[in-house]
Amino acid sequence: MSVMLFCIALFTSVVGSICGIGGGVIIKPVLDAMDIMSVSAISFLSGCTVLAMSVVSVGKSLYNGQAVIHWRITPALGVGAAAGGVIGKLVFNWIKDYAGNEILVGLAQALVLAFITILTLVYVAMSKSGRIKTHRVNSLAGSALIGMVLGLMSSFLGIGGGPINLAVLSFFFSMGTKEAAINSLCVILLSQIASLIQLFATHSVPEVLPLYLCAMIAGGILGGLVGQTINKRLNAGQVDKLFYVMLAAVTAVSLYNGFRFAAML
Repeated sequence: MSVMLFCIALFTSVVGSICGIGGGVIIKPVLDAMDIMSVSAISFLSGCTVLAMSVVSVGKSLYNGQAVIHWRITPALGVGAAAGGVIGKLVFNWIKDYAGNEILVGLAQALVLAFITILTLVYVAMSKSGRIKTHRVNSLAGSALIGMVLGLMSSFLGIGGGPINLAVLSFFFSMGTKEAAINSLCVILLSQIASLIQLFATHSVPEVLPLYLCAMIAGGILGGLVGQTINKRLNAGQVDKLFYVMLAAVTAVSLYNGFRFAAML
C-alpha cells in the first residue's frame, strides 16, 4: 500500500508542480475513488503531500531565479490564503460533526470539486478565445480577500489549491500560465501551513499510518523536484495542454465519486 501511495503522490506532484495546481486536486479524488481510508485521512494526507511539494517547488524556483513572483500582491494573497486555510478546515470539521457521516462530507467535496473544475474548463476555453477580459487588481485588501476565498476552498476540499487558483490569478491579475503556476504554489504553500497548524492546535489530526504519511510526503518532495525540472523545458502551450487533460480527468473522477458517495447514503 505504501508503495502505491508513494507512486500516486509522485505522479500527481510532478503534474501539480508543472501546472501549479498543487497535485492534491488529483490525489484527493483518486484516493476517494479507491475507498481505502476515511475522507478525513485522505484530506490530511493530500494536504501534507501538497505542502511538501509546494515547499520544494517554490524553494527550487526561487533558488534558480526562475520564479516570477509579484512581491506586492503575492504576500497579500498568501496572508489571505493562510486565513482561509484555517476557516476552510473549521468548515470541514463543522460539516463533518453536524452531518455525523463522513460519506456526506465526501459527497459535498466531490460535487464541489467537479463543479469547480467544470467552471475552470469553461473559463479557460473562453479566455483563450478572447471572450473574457482579465483585470489587474492592485489593492492589498482585495488581494487578501481573493486569497482567503482560495485558501478556504482548497482547505475544505483537501486539494491544496487546484485549478481554480490558476483561473482566479489569470482573471483578477492577468497572469500568464507559468507566472500563475508559481504564484499559485506560493498561495498553496501558505494556506496548507495554516491549515495543518490549525489541525495540530485543535488536536483534530485524523489517524493515519506513519508509513503512509512518510511515503506520500517523499513522493511529494521528489515530485516537486522533478516537476520543476520538467517545467523549465516546457513552453506555455505545452503546460496548457497538460492542464486541460488534468482538468478533464479530475472532473470525470469527481463525478464518479459523487455518484458513488450518493449510492452509499
